[in-house]
Amino acid sequence: MISSASPSDEGPRSPTDPPAEAPICSAKGCRAPAVWVLAWNNPKLHTPDRRKTWLACEEHREYLSNFLNMRGFLKDTVPLAEWESASDG
Repeated sequence: MISSASPSDEGPRSPTDPPAEAPICSAKGCRAPAVWVLAWNNPKLHTPDRRKTWLACEEHREYLSNFLNMRGFLKDTVPLAEWESASDG
């Protein structure tokens, strides 16, 4: 399951922010709705089958993917809707 910060964890919401329950991009300072799931693991810390996730908007997908890929952590990039439907069933 993917979750975003609860409204009590953040400051006042602006009219351009996505709804509180909508997953948001993991890039620092970005409040855009997430469109992608970047599945990764750190082989020094995690078992090979474990997947951590970062969420990305269109603007930050390449940047976050490159960050993880340079470290050999990136395992998969999947559209958020596809990831959610796979985790539901």
